[in-house]
Amino acid sequence: MIKVAINGYGNLGRGVERAVAASPDMECVVVFTRRDPGTLKTLGTPVAHVDEMEKWVGKIDVCLNCGGSATDLGTQGPATAKLFNTVDSFDNHGKIPEYFAVMDEAAREGGHTAIISTGWDPGLFSMLRVLGDAVLPNGSTTTFWGPGVSQGHSDAIRRIAGVVDARQYTVPVEETVAAVQEGADVELTPRTMHRRVAYVVAQEGSDLAEIERQIVEMPNYFAPYDTEVHFISAEQMATEHAGLPHGGQVIHTGQTSEGITQKINFSLGLESNPEFTGAALTATARACAKMAERGYVGAATVFDVTLSDLSPRTPEQLRKSYL
Repeated sequence: MIKVAINGYGNLGRGVERAVAASPDMECVVVFTRRDPGTLKTLGTPVAHVDEMEKWVGKIDVCLNCGGSATDLGTQGPATAKLFNTVDSFDNHGKIPEYFAVMDEAAREGGHTAIISTGWDPGLFSMLRVLGDAVLPNGSTTTFWGPGVSQGHSDAIRRIAGVVDARQYTVPVEETVAAVQEGADVELTPRTMHRRVAYVVAQEGSDLAEIERQIVEMPNYFAPYDTEVHFISAEQMATEHAGLPHGGQVIHTGQTSEGITQKINFSLGLESNPEFTGAALTATARACAKMAERGYVGAATVFDVTLSDLSPRTPEQLRKSYL
């Protein structure tokens, strides 16, 4: 039985706890939190403060770090990798090489395995991008996200003065998706690939026009896209936008000979982004435990993980039922 610790109990941590409960070869033995442990209600997993982590050394097989990439994992990741085998979902694509180096040093110092940047993107989508390039090297890969809630963009809106709550949906531009599916030569820019739709609850008396201006002109987040802003009530937000759906697709097209075009398409449609991401982290935790048992030391990514390591099935079962 693989003994799992969850570090951080937000939406992702709760998703991990559900996924581990559904895995017959795994069990959650502790949730680490920065909050008062007595205030946390889990699905049954005991809770300990993060300051007590060292007391759990030798009692768990892998620790799943469920903090955010922006402010948490940069310190949470290397600190825990010195104590345990770890898995995380660091998703700042541009900083992954830098984060890998930090985690590799920390994991080697502790003699542990640390698998970083798991989930669905980075994660499953990363694997499909590599697979497409390997099978059809004379080709190109395009990734579309959504339709679904972008938690980072939603948070950026909530930081604007006068905003009480916000949900931002990332929506692929259908015409561009269709063109890529057909292998057509199409301009791929942020504006041609995705649009942004924001639902905002504003404080009474706020300048709605000014809030909208700050949203649509926000550098990096919204300025490069066509953005719609809709002001709604708190009641509408609670009833119509309570969920966290997401998804997307990776499309790889390439030629195997002149005039012969092949296409690989991988897509996800998620009713709950954190629950699915939690399930992906849990499968990776299984792989992490297996790799650690074989003596792997240092950082790793999904490119270093085998399908057999991710699966709870035996190699014999896989060959019989899935090959």
